[in-house]
Amino acid sequence: MVIRIGTNEGGGTFHTQGLALKTVLDRIDTLAPFEVLESVQASIDNANRLHSGELDFGFMASNWIGRARLGEAPFAQPIDLRMAAPMNAGPLFFIARADSPIRAVADLRGRRVIVGPRSSGMTQHARCIFGALGLSFADFTPLYLNFATGSHALAAGEADAQLQCPVPNKVMTDLAERIAVRVLAYGPGQLDTVLKAVPYYRRTVMKTGAVRGLDADVFQIAVVNVLVTHARSADATVEAVVRAIVSGAGELGRINPLFAGLDDLFRLLRSEGAAALEFGGVALHAGALRAYRKTGLLA
Repeated sequence: MVIRIGTNEGGGTFHTQGLALKTVLDRIDTLAPFEVLESVQASIDNANRLHSGELDFGFMASNWIGRARLGEAPFAQPIDLRMAAPMNAGPLFFIARADSPIRAVADLRGRRVIVGPRSSGMTQHARCIFGALGLSFADFTPLYLNFATGSHALAAGEADAQLQCPVPNKVMTDLAERIAVRVLAYGPGQLDTVLKAVPYYRRTVMKTGAVRGLDADVFQIAVVNVLVTHARSADATVEAVVRAIVSGAGELGRINPLFAGLDDLFRLLRSEGAAALEFGGVALHAGALRAYRKTGLLA
C-alpha cells in the first residue's frame, strides 16, 4: 500500500515540489510510503483523480478549488475536496523580449500573448487578470501554447509576450539563458485592482535576479498553490501529513526554493483563522484542523 500524491508533468513546479515533499513525508513511521504521480492537466486531473479514488492528496492552484467543489466546467460533477496545506504563493508574471517596446501589462493590448493551453489554469489566470483590468481576449491575440512551445515562439519572434508560472522553473530559466527578457510591470493602481477582484491572489515581490535580466524588484500577483485531499481521507493520515509539513517547512524551502515563504502562509492562520486557507469555500479537512491546533497555528 502507498499514499499517492498527484502533481503535474515531470519537471513541472508541482512535480518538483511533490518530490521534495515525499522526502519529508516518507519519514512518518506511522504511514505507508508515499508515491508521487504525474498529471497531464495538473489541478484538474488531480481533483478528478481524488474524486475517483486514484489519489490520496493532490496539488492544486487555488483558483480551481471552488470550481471543483461546485462541479463547474471543466469538472463534470461536484468533488468533495478538503484543504490540507498551502504549498507556495508564487508569482504569475508576463514577460516580453527585452528588445521589445512592451514594458508593462497595459502594453499588451493588440499584441500576441501566450496564455497557455486552452483548458489550462494559466489561461484561466489570464482571463482573471485581464478581466479585472477591463480587457477581454478580443483585445489581443491569445496564443494557446504550453510553456515550452510558448518559450520557443517568444524567442523566435512569433509571439510578443508570455504569461509565466512561478520561478524557479526550467522553461523560464532556459528561455532567459537563450534571450534577454523583460518582466512586465503593472501600471499605477492596476495591481490593487486585480487583487480586489480576485480573492485567491496575493501581492508578492519578484526580487532582483529572480530571473536573468531582472535588475529591480517588481510587484506581481501570486497565486496560492495548495495540497488538497478528499473528505473521505482518514483523519489520522491527514493530520500526520499536515504536521510533518508544518514542522518541515524550513527544510522544504532548502530542498526546493518554491517552498520559500511557506512559514508565512501558515502564520496567516493565526491572524485570519481557518478562512486563510479555505479557498473557494472548500473547508479544511478535520485532520488538518487537528494538526493546526496541535501545532498552535489555530486556537
